[in-house]
Amino acid sequence: MHLPTVTALGGGHGLFASLTALRRVTDHLTAVVTVADDGGSSGRLRAEFNCLPPGDLRMALAALCGDDASGRLWADVLQSRFGGDGPLGGHAIGNLLIAGLWERLGDPVSGLDMVGKLLGARGRVLPMSRVPLEIVAEVIGLDPLQPDEFTEVRGQHKVAVTHGDVRTIRLEPTEPPATPESVAAIEESDWVVLGPGSWFTSVMPHLLVPELARAITRTSAKRILTLNLVSSSETQDYTAAQHLELLVEHAPEIRLDVVLADQQFVRDDRHLAAYAASLGAELVVADLAVRDGTARHDPLRLASIYAELMGV
Repeated sequence: MHLPTVTALGGGHGLFASLTALRRVTDHLTAVVTVADDGGSSGRLRAEFNCLPPGDLRMALAALCGDDASGRLWADVLQSRFGGDGPLGGHAIGNLLIAGLWERLGDPVSGLDMVGKLLGARGRVLPMSRVPLEIVAEVIGLDPLQPDEFTEVRGQHKVAVTHGDVRTIRLEPTEPPATPESVAAIEESDWVVLGPGSWFTSVMPHLLVPELARAITRTSAKRILTLNLVSSSETQDYTAAQHLELLVEHAPEIRLDVVLADQQFVRDDRHLAAYAASLGAELVVADLAVRDGTARHDPLRLASIYAELMGV
């Protein structure tokens, strides 16, 4: 059986969910990861070494570890953090490993490839750019005394936790270069999967890197957009259709083949199917959530629907 070549784009827990599912579908898998994190361990390493933030890249590598005892052990080691209040307190072991290899090799792609080989990762992890990026958002209603005023919020961490209504985002530096390897992966794929994840800080940044946006638009691959299970703090009470609107506002040329949504999130959205069709996409609705009541995708349910869509 021919297994599909798949590129998944995103960051954080959303990309972790899609990769955990997709590695059950294919061994030909590449993750293209956002590089704008400026909080926690990643932010500290980024500031100290002027390197890419390693946290989202680490999570992607952990997701690609196998299900055998060795794979699960490596995933646990990567994600484990030092305790205490000392200089290492709060740092993830995987972040230090990645940053150390970058320091030694001088190239983020080579460093990630080496970590992936060490872990026996079932796929490749790439940064979307070799340049650390900053997310800048225009937010309305941040000051309750001035509800119609726009405020500029800088940094992924601050944007992710803002209590205002995020209207637009941009990246700095503007028009950052994409890693050639990530562009090639998209161009050579059978399927490109975007989302789920924090809409403004994990999903949309890929569409603001010009070379990536062009590759996503022009690729012959089929494109799946996986929606979140609920509105996040970034998108508050936005409907599923409004999530698509946000993508189009920031990337007017975007076209999709499938919009994948959980049945509970979209059950009252009367506009989603029409909006998906306007982007060239079929709306596929399925039961995708875990059964413990938390807003998390079930990896096995997600893998099953990906396999069905991709003909595996």
